[in-house]
Amino acid sequence: CKPPVMRMPSSAYLQDLLDYTAWQRQSWQAWLQDAGPAALAVSTGPHGDGRLPTIGALIRHIFSAELRYVERVLGNPISETANVPTSDIQALFELGQRSRAHFVTLGDTLPPPAWDTPVEFPLLGTTVHLTPRKVALHILTHEIRHWAQVGTLLRLDGRKVASQDLLLSPVQGKPVRL
Repeated sequence: CKPPVMRMPSSAYLQDLLDYTAWQRQSWQAWLQDAGPAALAVSTGPHGDGRLPTIGALIRHIFSAELRYVERVLGNPISETANVPTSDIQALFELGQRSRAHFVTLGDTLPPPAWDTPVEFPLLGTTVHLTPRKVALHILTHEIRHWAQVGTLLRLDGRKVASQDLLLSPVQGKPVRL
């Protein structure tokens, strides 16, 4: 059974996801500044692969992935982000500002036909052929998934965090207060 085809301009839903993730970033940055750097040291648990052991490392991964995917699509050298300290809220969110600026540049740079023309780049030990449209969608859903992980892990650590639901966000109207 094929899913129904949505007739919606791609730029509209990508913009909504951009707006939503911008709101999430702003919300998480404010929350982390109030909570302090100790929240960045909260463990992601014993069952990971060791690459992202803390909330700070997970946040750096969110922003690094965005930056690097844009660089791959544009054929640019891949940035090294391991030097961004995972215990520094300001440094992490500055990386996020830089990665988002690159993402927006991608949107401003590619002409419409290029969005559906696959590009080739190495990824996780193989070569992939993906359209920039799919990569852009992945960047945004990847971020949303990881912010949900951040919220869950902090709640499991006993910390009270606000809901990050899209329905409650200011995207497409006023924020909803429960």
